[in-house]
Amino acid sequence: MKLVIAQMKHETNTFSPVPTPLSRFATGGGIPPEGDAARAAYQGTGAAIAAFIELADAAGAEVVIPIAANAWPSGPVEDAAFEHIAGRICDAVAKGCDAVLLDLHGAMVTQTFDDGEGELLRRIRAIAPSVPVGVALDMHTNFYDAIGEHATAIAGYQTYPHVDIYETGQRAGRAILAQLAGRARPTMAFGRKPMLPHVMRQGTDDSPNREIQARCREMEAKGALCASVFVGFPNADIEYAGLSAVVVTNGDAGLAKRWCDELLALAWEQRAKFVYKIEALPASMARAAGLAAAKPAGSGPIVLLDHSDNCASGGTMDTMTVLGAILDAGLEDVAAFAIFDPAAVQQLIAAGVGGEVTLPLGGKLDMPAIGLKGQPRQVTGRVRLISDGRYRNLGPMGRGELGDMGRSVVFDTGKVQIVVISNHVEPHDLAAFTAVGIAPETKRFVMLKSRIHWRAGLKKLAHGVVECAGTGVCTSDYTALNFKRVRRPMYPLDASLTA
Repeated sequence: MKLVIAQMKHETNTFSPVPTPLSRFATGGGIPPEGDAARAAYQGTGAAIAAFIELADAAGAEVVIPIAANAWPSGPVEDAAFEHIAGRICDAVAKGCDAVLLDLHGAMVTQTFDDGEGELLRRIRAIAPSVPVGVALDMHTNFYDAIGEHATAIAGYQTYPHVDIYETGQRAGRAILAQLAGRARPTMAFGRKPMLPHVMRQGTDDSPNREIQARCREMEAKGALCASVFVGFPNADIEYAGLSAVVVTNGDAGLAKRWCDELLALAWEQRAKFVYKIEALPASMARAAGLAAAKPAGSGPIVLLDHSDNCASGGTMDTMTVLGAILDAGLEDVAAFAIFDPAAVQQLIAAGVGGEVTLPLGGKLDMPAIGLKGQPRQVTGRVRLISDGRYRNLGPMGRGELGDMGRSVVFDTGKVQIVVISNHVEPHDLAAFTAVGIAPETKRFVMLKSRIHWRAGLKKLAHGVVECAGTGVCTSDYTALNFKRVRRPMYPLDASLTA
Protein backbone atom coordinates (compact mmCIF):
# COMPACT_ATOMS: atom_id res chain seq x y z
CA MET A 1 0.00 0.00 0.00
CA LYS A 2 1.34 3.38 -1.03
CA LEU A 3 0.09 6.62 0.53
CA VAL A 4 0.79 10.18 -0.52
CA ILE A 5 0.74 12.38 2.58
CA ALA A 6 1.05 16.15 2.28
CA GLN A 7 0.35 19.44 4.02
CA MET A 8 -0.82 22.78 2.55
CA LYS A 9 -2.10 25.14 5.26
CA HIS A 10 -2.96 28.82 5.12
CA GLU A 11 -5.82 30.88 6.51
CA THR A 12 -6.17 33.90 4.24
CA ASN A 13 -7.30 37.29 5.51
CA THR A 14 -8.21 39.06 2.29
CA PHE A 15 -7.97 42.42 4.08
CA SER A 16 -4.40 41.80 5.25
CA PRO A 17 -1.46 43.67 3.70
CA VAL A 18 0.99 40.96 4.81
CA PRO A 19 2.29 39.14 1.70
CA THR A 20 2.29 35.35 1.39
CA PRO A 21 5.19 34.13 -0.74
CA LEU A 22 6.46 30.55 -0.72
CA SER A 23 9.05 31.35 1.95
CA ARG A 24 6.25 32.03 4.47
CA PHE A 25 5.33 28.32 4.27
CA ALA A 26 8.72 27.24 5.64
CA THR A 27 9.87 27.78 9.21
CA GLY A 28 12.73 30.23 9.00
CA GLY A 29 12.01 30.96 5.33
CA GLY A 30 13.24 29.20 2.22
CA ILE A 31 11.45 26.22 0.69
CA PRO A 32 8.93 24.07 2.61
CA PRO A 33 10.36 20.67 3.60
CA GLU A 34 9.85 17.58 1.48
CA GLY A 35 10.39 13.85 1.95
CA ASP A 36 12.56 12.88 4.91
CA ALA A 37 12.90 16.52 5.97
CA ALA A 38 9.11 16.86 6.15
CA ARG A 39 8.85 13.68 8.18
CA ALA A 40 11.55 14.91 10.56
CA ALA A 41 9.80 18.26 10.98
CA TYR A 42 6.43 16.79 11.96
CA GLN A 43 6.74 13.19 13.13
CA GLY A 44 5.87 12.92 16.80
CA THR A 45 4.23 16.36 16.95
CA GLY A 46 0.61 17.37 17.43
CA ALA A 47 0.00 18.06 13.73
CA ALA A 48 -2.56 16.28 11.56
CA ILE A 49 0.20 15.26 9.16
CA ALA A 50 1.93 13.58 12.12
CA ALA A 51 -1.21 11.50 12.70
CA PHE A 52 -1.25 10.51 9.02
CA ILE A 53 2.39 9.40 9.20
CA GLU A 54 1.76 7.37 12.35
CA LEU A 55 -1.30 5.66 10.87
CA ALA A 56 0.57 4.85 7.66
CA ASP A 57 3.58 3.45 9.50
CA ALA A 58 1.33 1.30 11.70
CA ALA A 59 -0.32 -0.08 8.56
CA GLY A 60 3.05 -0.89 6.99
CA ALA A 61 2.37 1.46 4.10
CA GLU A 62 4.92 3.02 1.79
CA VAL A 63 4.80 6.75 2.50
CA VAL A 64 5.57 9.58 0.08
CA ILE A 65 5.60 13.12 1.51
CA PRO A 66 5.99 15.53 -1.42
CA ILE A 67 5.74 18.66 0.74
CA ALA A 68 4.76 19.96 4.17
CA ALA A 69 3.82 23.62 3.78
CA ASN A 70 2.36 25.63 6.67
CA ALA A 71 2.19 29.43 6.88
CA TRP A 72 0.94 31.87 9.50
CA PRO A 73 -2.24 33.59 8.25
CA SER A 74 -1.75 36.66 6.05
CA GLY A 75 -2.96 38.11 2.75
CA PRO A 76 -3.76 36.12 -0.40
CA VAL A 77 -1.24 33.42 -1.30
CA GLU A 78 1.01 34.31 -4.20
CA ASP A 79 0.26 32.23 -7.29
CA ALA A 80 3.86 31.04 -7.52
CA ALA A 81 3.65 29.65 -3.98
CA PHE A 82 0.38 27.84 -4.63
CA GLU A 83 1.62 26.37 -7.90
CA HIS A 84 4.81 25.13 -6.22
CA ILE A 85 2.94 23.42 -3.38
CA ALA A 86 0.07 22.04 -5.47
CA GLY A 87 2.51 20.96 -8.16
CA ARG A 88 4.58 18.89 -5.73
CA ILE A 89 1.46 17.15 -4.43
CA CYS A 90 -0.01 16.48 -7.86
CA ASP A 91 3.29 15.18 -9.22
CA ALA A 92 3.44 12.65 -6.39
CA VAL A 93 -0.13 11.51 -7.01
CA ALA A 94 0.59 11.17 -10.73
CA LYS A 95 3.30 8.60 -9.95
CA GLY A 96 0.64 6.33 -8.49
CA CYS A 97 -0.73 5.65 -5.02
CA ASP A 98 -3.52 3.84 -3.20
CA ALA A 99 -4.75 6.88 -1.28
CA VAL A 100 -3.99 10.50 -0.50
CA LEU A 101 -4.06 12.07 2.98
CA LEU A 102 -4.02 15.87 3.08
CA ASP A 103 -3.45 18.18 6.03
CA LEU A 104 -5.15 21.35 4.74
CA HIS A 105 -6.61 24.46 6.31
CA GLY A 106 -9.80 25.15 4.35
CA ALA A 107 -9.62 28.95 4.08
CA MET A 108 -6.82 29.47 1.55
CA VAL A 109 -7.39 32.26 -0.96
CA THR A 110 -4.77 32.74 -3.66
CA GLN A 111 -4.22 35.57 -6.09
CA THR A 112 -6.24 33.54 -8.61
CA PHE A 113 -8.44 31.12 -6.63
CA ASP A 114 -10.90 31.93 -3.85
CA ASP A 115 -10.85 28.24 -2.91
CA GLY A 116 -7.25 27.07 -2.91
CA GLU A 117 -8.04 23.72 -1.32
CA GLY A 118 -10.85 23.00 -3.76
CA GLU A 119 -8.54 23.79 -6.68
CA LEU A 120 -5.89 21.41 -5.33
CA LEU A 121 -8.48 18.65 -4.90
CA ARG A 122 -9.87 19.29 -8.39
CA ARG A 123 -6.40 18.80 -9.85
CA ILE A 124 -5.85 15.62 -7.84
CA ARG A 125 -9.15 14.21 -9.08
CA ALA A 126 -8.22 14.99 -12.68
CA ILE A 127 -5.11 12.85 -12.19
CA ALA A 128 -6.60 10.09 -10.04
CA PRO A 129 -10.41 9.98 -10.35
CA SER A 130 -10.98 6.99 -8.07
CA VAL A 131 -8.19 7.23 -5.49
CA PRO A 132 -9.54 7.81 -1.94
CA VAL A 133 -8.64 11.24 -0.58
CA GLY A 134 -8.84 11.98 3.14
CA VAL A 135 -8.69 15.59 4.31
CA ALA A 136 -8.14 17.18 7.72
CA LEU A 137 -9.47 20.74 7.90
CA ASP A 138 -9.30 23.63 10.35
CA MET A 139 -12.50 24.66 12.15
CA HIS A 140 -12.17 28.02 10.32
CA THR A 141 -12.70 26.44 6.92
CA ASN A 142 -14.74 28.48 4.43
CA PHE A 143 -16.32 25.53 2.68
CA TYR A 144 -16.69 25.50 -1.10
CA ASP A 145 -18.48 22.71 -2.98
CA ALA A 146 -15.27 21.61 -4.69
CA ILE A 147 -13.82 20.52 -1.35
CA GLY A 148 -16.79 18.25 -0.68
CA GLU A 149 -17.13 17.04 -4.26
CA HIS A 150 -13.52 15.92 -4.64
CA ALA A 151 -12.67 14.58 -1.18
CA THR A 152 -13.64 11.11 0.03
CA ALA A 153 -13.65 11.78 3.78
CA ILE A 154 -13.31 15.08 5.65
CA ALA A 155 -12.71 15.71 9.32
CA GLY A 156 -12.54 19.14 10.95
CA TYR A 157 -11.12 20.31 14.26
CA GLN A 158 -13.67 20.15 17.06
CA THR A 159 -11.86 22.48 19.46
CA TYR A 160 -10.97 26.16 19.46
CA PRO A 161 -8.28 26.77 20.57
CA HIS A 162 -7.24 23.94 18.29
CA VAL A 163 -5.92 21.31 20.66
CA ASP A 164 -7.26 18.33 18.67
CA ILE A 165 -5.33 18.82 15.42
CA TYR A 166 -3.58 15.46 15.72
CA GLU A 167 -6.86 13.73 16.59
CA THR A 168 -8.49 15.28 13.52
CA GLY A 169 -5.78 13.72 11.36
CA GLN A 170 -6.55 10.39 12.98
CA ARG A 171 -10.27 10.73 12.25
CA ALA A 172 -9.74 11.53 8.57
CA GLY A 173 -6.95 8.98 8.14
CA ARG A 174 -8.80 6.12 9.80
CA ALA A 175 -11.81 6.60 7.55
CA ILE A 176 -9.61 6.21 4.47
CA LEU A 177 -7.66 3.25 5.84
CA ALA A 178 -10.94 1.55 6.73
CA GLN A 179 -12.07 2.04 3.13
CA LEU A 180 -8.83 0.56 1.79
CA ALA A 181 -9.31 -2.44 4.09
CA GLY A 182 -12.88 -2.95 2.88
CA ARG A 183 -14.38 -2.08 6.28
CA ALA A 184 -16.03 1.21 5.31
CA ARG A 185 -17.64 3.02 2.42
CA PRO A 186 -17.41 6.73 3.26
CA THR A 187 -20.52 8.65 2.22
CA MET A 188 -20.57 12.39 2.72
CA ALA A 189 -23.10 15.21 3.03
CA PHE A 190 -22.23 18.90 3.37
CA GLY A 191 -24.04 22.20 3.55
CA ARG A 192 -23.85 25.86 4.67
CA LYS A 193 -25.81 28.52 6.51
CA PRO A 194 -25.64 32.25 5.66
CA MET A 195 -23.93 33.33 8.86
CA LEU A 196 -20.55 34.84 9.74
CA PRO A 197 -19.87 33.99 13.38
CA HIS A 198 -17.53 36.45 15.06
CA VAL A 199 -14.22 34.78 15.88
CA MET A 200 -14.35 36.14 19.43
CA ARG A 201 -17.55 34.09 19.97
CA GLN A 202 -16.29 30.85 18.39
CA GLY A 203 -14.34 29.40 21.31
CA THR A 204 -15.32 25.87 22.32
CA ASP A 205 -14.93 26.75 26.00
CA ASP A 206 -18.05 28.83 25.45
CA SER A 207 -21.64 28.36 24.35
CA PRO A 208 -22.91 27.87 21.66
CA ASN A 209 -19.92 26.28 19.91
CA ARG A 210 -19.18 24.08 22.93
CA GLU A 211 -22.54 22.33 22.56
CA ILE A 212 -22.40 22.20 18.76
CA GLN A 213 -19.04 20.46 18.76
CA ALA A 214 -20.20 18.11 21.50
CA ARG A 215 -23.05 17.06 19.21
CA CYS A 216 -20.51 16.28 16.48
CA ARG A 217 -18.70 13.96 18.87
CA GLU A 218 -22.00 12.31 19.82
CA MET A 219 -22.69 11.57 16.16
CA GLU A 220 -19.27 9.97 15.79
CA ALA A 221 -19.92 7.87 18.90
CA LYS A 222 -23.14 6.71 17.21
CA GLY A 223 -21.37 5.60 14.03
CA ALA A 224 -20.48 8.64 11.92
CA LEU A 225 -16.98 8.30 10.53
CA CYS A 226 -16.52 12.07 10.86
CA ALA A 227 -18.86 14.89 11.88
CA SER A 228 -17.68 18.50 11.67
CA VAL A 229 -19.08 22.01 12.00
CA PHE A 230 -16.86 24.70 10.53
CA VAL A 231 -17.56 28.08 12.09
CA GLY A 232 -15.74 29.70 9.17
CA PHE A 233 -13.21 32.51 8.88
CA PRO A 234 -15.06 35.83 8.55
CA ASN A 235 -12.11 38.13 7.75
CA ALA A 236 -12.25 36.96 4.14
CA ASP A 237 -14.31 38.73 1.51
CA ILE A 238 -15.18 35.69 -0.59
CA GLU A 239 -18.54 34.26 -1.62
CA TYR A 240 -18.65 31.26 0.68
CA ALA A 241 -17.13 32.64 3.84
CA GLY A 242 -19.11 31.47 6.84
CA LEU A 243 -20.49 28.49 8.70
CA SER A 244 -20.79 25.00 7.21
CA ALA A 245 -21.05 21.36 8.23
CA VAL A 246 -19.87 18.00 6.87
CA VAL A 247 -20.88 14.52 8.00
CA VAL A 248 -19.32 11.29 6.73
CA THR A 249 -21.14 8.02 7.38
CA ASN A 250 -20.41 4.41 6.49
CA GLY A 251 -22.47 4.03 3.36
CA ASP A 252 -25.64 5.71 4.66
CA ALA A 253 -26.23 8.81 2.53
CA GLY A 254 -29.61 9.52 4.12
CA LEU A 255 -28.19 9.53 7.64
CA ALA A 256 -25.28 11.74 6.57
CA LYS A 257 -27.76 14.26 5.16
CA ARG A 258 -30.03 14.19 8.24
CA TRP A 259 -27.13 14.67 10.63
CA CYS A 260 -25.60 17.42 8.52
CA ASP A 261 -28.94 19.24 8.39
CA GLU A 262 -29.30 18.85 12.16
CA LEU A 263 -25.91 20.44 12.81
CA LEU A 264 -26.67 23.34 10.48
CA ALA A 265 -30.06 23.91 12.11
CA LEU A 266 -28.49 23.84 15.57
CA ALA A 267 -25.97 26.51 14.58
CA TRP A 268 -28.60 28.67 12.88
CA GLU A 269 -30.88 28.55 15.92
CA GLN A 270 -28.00 29.86 18.05
CA ARG A 271 -26.77 32.48 15.57
CA ALA A 272 -27.35 35.45 17.87
CA LYS A 273 -24.95 33.93 20.40
CA PHE A 274 -22.17 34.06 17.80
CA VAL A 275 -22.33 37.87 17.71
CA TYR A 276 -19.56 39.62 19.65
CA LYS A 277 -20.23 42.88 21.47
CA ILE A 278 -17.23 45.22 21.31
CA GLU A 279 -16.20 47.21 24.39
CA ALA A 280 -14.65 50.64 23.91
CA LEU A 281 -10.91 50.68 24.64
CA PRO A 282 -11.05 53.35 27.41
CA ALA A 283 -13.60 51.24 29.27
CA SER A 284 -11.37 48.18 28.87
CA MET A 285 -8.36 50.04 30.30
CA ALA A 286 -10.38 51.23 33.29
CA ARG A 287 -11.69 47.73 33.90
CA ALA A 288 -8.16 46.30 33.69
CA ALA A 289 -6.90 48.75 36.30
CA GLY A 290 -9.80 47.86 38.58
CA LEU A 291 -9.18 44.14 38.26
CA ALA A 292 -5.50 44.62 39.01
CA ALA A 293 -6.24 46.71 42.10
CA ALA A 294 -8.44 43.94 43.50
CA LYS A 295 -6.11 41.12 42.50
CA PRO A 296 -4.82 39.03 45.43
CA ALA A 297 -1.05 38.97 45.94
CA GLY A 298 0.58 36.06 44.15
CA SER A 299 -2.29 35.48 41.73
CA GLY A 300 -1.74 35.37 37.99
CA PRO A 301 -1.73 38.28 35.55
CA ILE A 302 -4.60 40.24 34.07
CA VAL A 303 -4.53 39.29 30.40
CA LEU A 304 -5.16 42.16 27.98
CA LEU A 305 -6.18 40.79 24.58
CA ASP A 306 -5.27 42.95 21.58
CA HIS A 307 -7.70 40.88 19.51
CA SER A 308 -7.97 43.16 16.46
CA ASP A 309 -4.34 42.53 15.48
CA ASN A 310 -3.68 38.82 15.76
CA CYS A 311 -1.25 37.25 13.27
CA ALA A 312 -3.09 33.92 13.57
CA SER A 313 -5.96 35.67 11.80
CA GLY A 314 -3.75 37.55 9.33
CA GLY A 315 -3.02 40.67 11.37
CA THR A 316 0.06 42.79 10.81
CA MET A 317 0.90 42.39 14.51
CA ASP A 318 2.35 45.89 14.48
CA THR A 319 -0.56 48.14 15.41
CA MET A 320 0.18 50.17 18.54
CA THR A 321 -3.33 51.15 19.64
CA VAL A 322 -3.66 48.81 22.62
CA LEU A 323 -0.01 48.99 23.65
CA GLY A 324 -0.25 52.78 23.37
CA ALA A 325 -3.28 52.79 25.67
CA ILE A 326 -1.33 50.67 28.17
CA LEU A 327 1.59 53.11 28.06
CA ASP A 328 -0.71 56.12 28.37
CA ALA A 329 -2.52 54.57 31.32
CA GLY A 330 0.78 54.07 33.13
CA LEU A 331 0.12 50.38 33.80
CA GLU A 332 3.11 48.76 35.49
CA ASP A 333 4.71 45.30 35.49
CA VAL A 334 3.44 44.50 32.00
CA ALA A 335 4.73 41.98 29.45
CA ALA A 336 3.54 42.73 25.89
CA PHE A 337 3.74 39.97 23.27
CA ALA A 338 4.50 41.04 20.66
CA ILE A 339 5.20 43.81 18.17
CA PHE A 340 6.31 42.73 14.70
CA ASP A 341 8.96 45.25 13.65
CA PRO A 342 12.09 43.74 12.04
CA ALA A 343 13.66 47.18 11.51
CA ALA A 344 13.28 48.05 15.18
CA VAL A 345 14.77 44.68 16.12
CA GLN A 346 17.89 45.48 14.13
CA GLN A 347 18.20 48.92 15.71
CA LEU A 348 17.81 47.46 19.19
CA ILE A 349 20.33 44.70 18.52
CA ALA A 350 22.81 47.33 17.36
CA ALA A 351 22.35 49.15 20.68
CA GLY A 352 23.14 45.95 22.55
CA VAL A 353 21.90 44.61 25.88
CA GLY A 354 21.63 47.50 28.33
CA GLY A 355 21.54 50.10 25.59
CA GLU A 356 18.97 52.88 25.93
CA VAL A 357 17.06 53.63 22.73
CA THR A 358 14.27 55.94 21.60
CA LEU A 359 12.69 54.78 18.37
CA PRO A 360 9.41 54.70 16.41
CA LEU A 361 7.98 51.26 17.25
CA GLY A 362 5.43 49.37 15.19
CA GLY A 363 2.99 50.97 12.77
CA LYS A 364 5.17 50.24 9.74
CA LEU A 365 2.43 48.56 7.69
CA ASP A 366 -0.51 50.41 6.14
CA MET A 367 -3.85 48.59 5.91
CA PRO A 368 -5.48 50.06 2.80
CA ALA A 369 -8.27 47.47 2.68
CA ILE A 370 -9.71 48.94 5.90
CA GLY A 371 -8.55 52.51 5.27
CA LEU A 372 -5.87 52.69 7.98
CA LYS A 373 -2.33 54.04 7.83
CA GLY A 374 0.37 52.58 10.02
CA GLN A 375 0.97 54.71 13.10
CA PRO A 376 4.33 54.11 14.84
CA ARG A 377 4.67 55.08 18.48
CA GLN A 378 7.78 56.79 19.85
CA VAL A 379 9.02 54.61 22.72
CA THR A 380 12.05 54.93 24.98
CA GLY A 381 13.53 51.98 26.83
CA ARG A 382 16.48 49.69 27.37
CA VAL A 383 17.40 46.48 25.58
CA ARG A 384 16.90 43.79 28.18
CA LEU A 385 17.50 40.61 26.14
CA ILE A 386 18.33 39.50 22.59
CA SER A 387 17.13 36.08 21.37
CA ASP A 388 17.27 33.99 18.20
CA GLY A 389 13.51 33.54 18.70
CA ARG A 390 13.36 29.78 18.16
CA TYR A 391 11.43 27.44 20.44
CA ARG A 392 9.47 24.18 20.52
CA ASN A 393 5.82 24.36 21.48
CA LEU A 394 5.07 22.67 24.78
CA GLY A 395 1.44 22.21 23.79
CA PRO A 396 -1.32 21.31 24.01
CA MET A 397 -1.70 23.21 20.71
CA GLY A 398 0.97 22.51 18.09
CA ARG A 399 2.79 20.23 20.51
CA GLY A 400 6.43 19.75 19.54
CA GLU A 401 6.30 22.00 16.49
CA LEU A 402 9.07 24.52 15.92
CA GLY A 403 8.26 28.19 16.43
CA ASP A 404 10.45 30.89 14.95
CA MET A 405 10.06 34.56 15.89
CA GLY A 406 13.33 35.40 14.13
CA ARG A 407 15.76 37.69 15.90
CA SER A 408 13.83 39.08 18.84
CA VAL A 409 14.40 41.64 21.56
CA VAL A 410 12.85 42.42 24.93
CA PHE A 411 12.57 46.22 25.02
CA ASP A 412 11.97 47.44 28.57
CA THR A 413 10.39 50.85 29.22
CA GLY A 414 10.67 50.37 32.98
CA LYS A 415 6.97 49.60 33.24
CA VAL A 416 6.38 47.48 30.14
CA GLN A 417 8.57 44.73 28.72
CA ILE A 418 7.80 44.72 24.99
CA VAL A 419 8.76 41.67 22.94
CA VAL A 420 9.75 42.90 19.48
CA ILE A 421 9.95 40.16 16.82
CA SER A 422 11.08 39.65 13.24
CA ASN A 423 8.71 36.83 12.20
CA HIS A 424 5.02 36.50 12.91
CA VAL A 425 4.02 34.07 15.66
CA GLU A 426 0.97 34.04 17.90
CA PRO A 427 1.46 33.72 21.68
CA HIS A 428 -0.49 30.52 22.31
CA ASP A 429 2.36 28.62 23.96
CA LEU A 430 4.35 29.28 27.11
CA ALA A 431 7.55 28.42 25.23
CA ALA A 432 7.27 31.68 23.26
CA PHE A 433 7.78 33.55 26.53
CA THR A 434 10.52 31.36 27.95
CA ALA A 435 12.42 31.85 24.67
CA VAL A 436 12.76 35.52 25.59
CA GLY A 437 13.26 35.06 29.32
CA ILE A 438 9.83 36.20 30.50
CA ALA A 439 7.74 34.35 33.10
CA PRO A 440 4.22 35.62 32.33
CA GLU A 441 2.73 34.12 35.49
CA THR A 442 4.76 36.59 37.57
CA LYS A 443 3.53 39.70 35.75
CA ARG A 444 0.74 42.04 36.83
CA PHE A 445 -0.48 42.38 33.24
CA VAL A 446 0.20 40.43 30.07
CA MET A 447 -0.81 41.94 26.71
CA LEU A 448 -1.33 39.34 24.01
CA LYS A 449 -2.02 39.85 20.32
CA SER A 450 -4.42 36.92 20.27
CA ARG A 451 -8.10 36.15 20.00
CA ILE A 452 -8.86 32.66 21.34
CA HIS A 453 -5.72 30.55 20.85
CA TRP A 454 -3.91 32.08 23.84
CA ARG A 455 -6.19 29.96 26.00
CA ALA A 456 -4.39 26.79 24.90
CA GLY A 457 -1.16 27.40 26.78
CA LEU A 458 -1.78 30.48 28.92
CA LYS A 459 -5.39 30.55 30.14
CA LYS A 460 -4.52 28.58 33.26
CA LEU A 461 -2.14 31.38 34.31
CA ALA A 462 -4.62 34.24 34.05
CA HIS A 463 -6.33 35.82 37.05
CA GLY A 464 -8.60 37.83 34.75
CA VAL A 465 -9.13 38.70 31.09
CA VAL A 466 -9.94 42.02 29.42
CA GLU A 467 -10.68 42.00 25.69
CA CYS A 468 -9.25 45.23 24.26
CA ALA A 469 -10.58 46.54 20.94
CA GLY A 470 -7.60 48.00 19.13
CA THR A 471 -7.11 48.42 15.40
CA GLY A 472 -6.22 45.96 12.68
CA VAL A 473 -7.48 43.68 9.93
CA CYS A 474 -8.68 41.11 12.48
CA THR A 475 -11.30 43.50 13.80
CA SER A 476 -14.65 42.12 14.90
CA ASP A 477 -16.30 45.30 13.62
CA TYR A 478 -17.82 44.02 10.38
CA THR A 479 -18.70 47.57 9.30
CA ALA A 480 -14.96 48.27 9.04
CA LEU A 481 -14.38 45.32 6.69
CA ASN A 482 -16.45 46.62 3.76
CA PHE A 483 -17.59 43.25 2.43
CA LYS A 484 -18.16 43.36 -1.32
CA ARG A 485 -18.05 39.72 -2.46
CA VAL A 486 -19.48 37.63 0.37
CA ARG A 487 -22.91 36.26 -0.57
CA ARG A 488 -25.91 38.17 0.70
CA PRO A 489 -28.10 38.18 2.67
CA MET A 490 -25.74 37.17 5.46
CA TYR A 491 -26.22 37.18 9.23
CA PRO A 492 -25.46 39.45 11.06
CA LEU A 493 -24.71 41.78 8.13
CA ASP A 494 -28.32 41.97 6.95
CA ALA A 495 -31.40 42.97 8.93
CA SER A 496 -33.54 40.47 7.01
CA LEU A 497 -31.74 37.62 8.82
CA THR A 498 -31.87 38.95 12.38
CA ALA A 499 -32.63 36.45 15.07
